Amino acid sequence: MMMASFRPAHVAPIHASTDEIAFCAWVAQAAPGETLVYHRGFLAVDTFGSASPLSPERRSTLRRTADAALRAAEQDLVHLVQARIGPDQFAYIAVARRKPHKAGASLSMRLLEAA
Repeated sequence: MMMASFRPAHVAPIHASTDEIAFCAWVAQAAPGETLVYHRGFLAVDTFGSASPLSPERRSTLRRTADAALRAAEQDLVHLVQARIGPDQFAYIAVARRKPHKAGASLSMRLLEAA
């Protein structure tokens, strides 16, 4: 039986100061197809519990950022994808979508309403 060889994905570097506010600001200005790596690691482990290598403050920030990413995806503002970069290591990537053309609702208001 042949095993497929593992090749890590090439993923753009993460921006060190990505938090909920920075993520929402990026969503508001990103052109369709632009990407943002908002976390590298294992999101389920890194955001919850004592198994996380992150400090409680960083875990809380990451949880809020991941929640903002999910809200943006639910509002059809981004696609959320993952790329495996190593064993138990993933890049969590938001891909900007074309902005909706609904009259009256600003992008900021749509994100706040979903919160």
